[in-house]
Amino acid sequence: MKNLVLFFSISILSISTLIAKTITGKVTDNEGMPLPGTRIIIKGTNTGTQTDFDGKYTLEAKTGDVLIFSYIGFTTQTIKVKKQSVIDIKMTASSQLEEVVVQSDMALKRKAHGIHISRHTIRPVHTNTESYKKIEENTFKMVKSSPLSTFSIDVDKAGYSNVRRMINNGQEIPKDAVKIEEMINYFDYNYPQPKGKNPFAIHTEVNTTPWNKGSKLIKIGLQGKTVPLDDIPPSNLVFLIDVSGSMNSQNKLPLLKSAFKLLVNQLRDEDKISIVTYAGAAGLVLPPTSGDNKNKILEALNNLNAGGSTAGGQGIELAYKTAEENFIKNGNNRVILATDGDFNVGASSDQAMEELIEEKRKSGVFLTCLGFGTGNYQDSKMETLADKGNGNHAYIDSMQEAQRILGTEFGGTLFTIVKDVKIQVEFNPAFVQAYRLIGYENRLLNDEDFNDDKKDAGELGSGHKVTALYEIIPTGVKSKWLKDIDDLKYSDKPSANNQKDLLTVKFRYKEPDGDKSKLIEHIISAKELRNNNASADFKFASAVAMFGMKLRKSEYIEESSFQNIIQLAEEGKTKDEEGYKAEFIRLVKASK
Repeated sequence: MKNLVLFFSISILSISTLIAKTITGKVTDNEGMPLPGTRIIIKGTNTGTQTDFDGKYTLEAKTGDVLIFSYIGFTTQTIKVKKQSVIDIKMTASSQLEEVVVQSDMALKRKAHGIHISRHTIRPVHTNTESYKKIEENTFKMVKSSPLSTFSIDVDKAGYSNVRRMINNGQEIPKDAVKIEEMINYFDYNYPQPKGKNPFAIHTEVNTTPWNKGSKLIKIGLQGKTVPLDDIPPSNLVFLIDVSGSMNSQNKLPLLKSAFKLLVNQLRDEDKISIVTYAGAAGLVLPPTSGDNKNKILEALNNLNAGGSTAGGQGIELAYKTAEENFIKNGNNRVILATDGDFNVGASSDQAMEELIEEKRKSGVFLTCLGFGTGNYQDSKMETLADKGNGNHAYIDSMQEAQRILGTEFGGTLFTIVKDVKIQVEFNPAFVQAYRLIGYENRLLNDEDFNDDKKDAGELGSGHKVTALYEIIPTGVKSKWLKDIDDLKYSDKPSANNQKDLLTVKFRYKEPDGDKSKLIEHIISAKELRNNNASADFKFASAVAMFGMKLRKSEYIEESSFQNIIQLAEEGKTKDEEGYKAEFIRLVKASK
């Protein structure tokens, strides 16, 4: 009888350990900052999940299971599930990256035991077909032969979030994926708002270049006027969603649907949403629906599934047609394209897409491009579409990024305050021998394009910031980067009246519905060359530029170290309420 009771007790205990229970918790670093995207796996299985924007997670596990917590740049931790239902973890930064080996689903299944309940499954690695447009790094130009530098602004931030994704996944970073201007512009800087009716304010600073003591660094910053959400005109938005077979993975369509829900929840009654999808063919999934009918919009999103080829051209045609038919005069009319950029049916080449979007933008409908996923992300197509569609481009690698683009920066992402913004800098040869624009290689313009109102340029959204850095070699300074040329026999000599100016910056822009540009000029005095107290913004922007050049293996920072970048970023890490600057420092440490 005693043996029977003992056997019965052991059986009950064995059964109880097989019953799955819900485990919740939060993952942070040593400073208490959440670590979104932390991977949690049940050891010996392919069952797992990852933390959300706030570092929180939910997972079904059994007593006795071992949970593995991993995040690039931090020491992996293992925790055995006992009686607890809440497991909070503090991750410790690792001095060196750990190699993470992901086995295929079949291999994992052979090892796995128990029930797989989790929503997130690790997928096998597929062939990488991501593509990036070639970037030729800007070199030093001699002022006496090329005194003008002209380029279009760029408010896109996709370059940084894409690089962050690669670092967090332990991937090798393609040189051409590193867009330094988009990395710099990802971060918030302390630029005061414009005064009066000006659409943007101009802020400049000159100081010593952190990676080259023989040169000076010039920071030019634009701060767009922030328009309160209540003052933004009614919106006519068309979601153009890629539901082709290539979108059938956790970090594509499922993430896209969750991200768009953030936007839907901010809609006002006067806003309206349409949903167009495309795979083998394009179709209108949701006709124009008022923002006060959020349940209907969310239901349409929830019903989306991936499958088929990618009729991108047809989708764009239908999305613009829908937007034009429901056009709101003096309103915010925009198509929001969400895709991995893998267009393989119809108008698929960059040139064909460029011509299509150039034609469609004449309708007054703007374009926002949101990139998702890994493995076949087509950056060049996304950039082409956004540039030619009077819009912006972002890469969403997590719900954290979705919250930023479609939540925190909702107004700037969707509402343009000025368009076709161009910058032209004229350097004074009395004080500057040579200059080099850092980044913006894909945004360079011919000097004559500055005054040509037919020439397309970048758009500035509500509250958006733009930062550009020039490295200059002052007159009289010897540098190995200088290429000697003879003095120009017929060039004009600087007049006495210009001996106080280091350079002049000109800005041209148009109103969102305007065709004629307006001009603003800003002069930087030569006295600024004597500055030696760099601001926190200057230091942090310089650190990001250094990191970008380091990733690109730039010849211009051959003596710079990762520790220099980290120290400079630490000194410039102010106004970091969302923790993005702290995250940048962690990425640099992980890259070491």
